[in-house]
Amino acid sequence: MNQGDFPSLEKVLNETEEELWTRDEFTEQLKAVGSSFYHDKHPFHVAMHKGKLSREQIRGWVANRYYYQISVPIKDAAILSRLPSRDMRREWIGRIIDHDGTQGEEGGIEAWLRLGEAVGLSREEVTQEVRVVPGVRFAVDAYVNFARTKPWIEAVASSLTELFSPDLMSKRIKILERLYPWIDRAGLEYFQNRLSQAPRDADTALRLVLTYCQTPNDQRRAVAALRFKCDVLWAQLDAIENAYPLYE
Repeated sequence: MNQGDFPSLEKVLNETEEELWTRDEFTEQLKAVGSSFYHDKHPFHVAMHKGKLSREQIRGWVANRYYYQISVPIKDAAILSRLPSRDMRREWIGRIIDHDGTQGEEGGIEAWLRLGEAVGLSREEVTQEVRVVPGVRFAVDAYVNFARTKPWIEAVASSLTELFSPDLMSKRIKILERLYPWIDRAGLEYFQNRLSQAPRDADTALRLVLTYCQTPNDQRRAVAALRFKCDVLWAQLDAIENAYPLYE
């Protein structure tokens, strides 16, 4: 599906009289969002995967993405607090542990800090957020607010970018190793971990969305929520590219 063929958010939300999609049709509509709007198509991301980013640009990306990493468990805690059953909460809480870690077992945030060190940033420089630009902060905060204020099933649907991330992570590991040999490979643990975590998380979220979106309007709002999340990721890269221009 080309971007021009994809319905606008306003159209998606107003089409309440459409027929209910089958589970397969609904799944394809969700996947089509990634085909058209996932951030792997952003110019900054494309340049990264072609080996064209400088060390300073890579460091800027890592430092800014850290703000997103530390906000993910906050977002998931907001969703967790609103899930209507114990079984759902038992599944969802693993996401928070994956990022925050537990006593004696560090999580994704610690792995991202090690990535920062691997690209030449000090831990203090990353954790003090001195490089985080306003556009990144605004986009990430908007995502956390979305999870806090929207119906829980829409917040769950917004997390379905995990459907698209394993393939991206697999490619990213190989590209960083091959095209950016100056990065310490020990710092790539975060991406390795997500190869198993993201599919598990995506399966859980997709099952909930397919089960609890029972009307055409529910389904279209779920698609819109996923589109919103793609916009958040895209906006982050817009802000990073503005701070670290590809072409000067």
